[in-house]
Amino acid sequence: MPRGRRTVPWEKHMANCFGIVAVTLALMAAGCASPGPPFIDQMQPQAESTAVRRGQLDMNCPAATGQVISRETTQPASFYVGVPGAQYTVDVSGCGKKATYIVACPDSASRSCEVRTP
Repeated sequence: MPRGRRTVPWEKHMANCFGIVAVTLALMAAGCASPGPPFIDQMQPQAESTAVRRGQLDMNCPAATGQVISRETTQPASFYVGVPGAQYTVDVSGCGKKATYIVACPDSASRSCEVRTP
């Protein structure tokens, strides 16, 4: 037997292997954990709020309220240009007036939404 090399009993070797496998599986499971609700669900309250604020200003009606009537996930124009995101159509009404706004929320670090004209 070469000098300085130790033999490890079979049971200890198997225990080490089991520990490595257990830790590896735990890390893999953690990596597959859900990051939370889909982007379109996360951004809906902000999109509705953005449309309501715009409607309150446009209609001069601080009591105006909004309701999302449709939503869809958007894809960039190409692989190289644009970012995916979500688009919402929001009805805003109050003070006897009603308006419909299209709100776009790009899936970017800013997490902001903007009103686009219908």
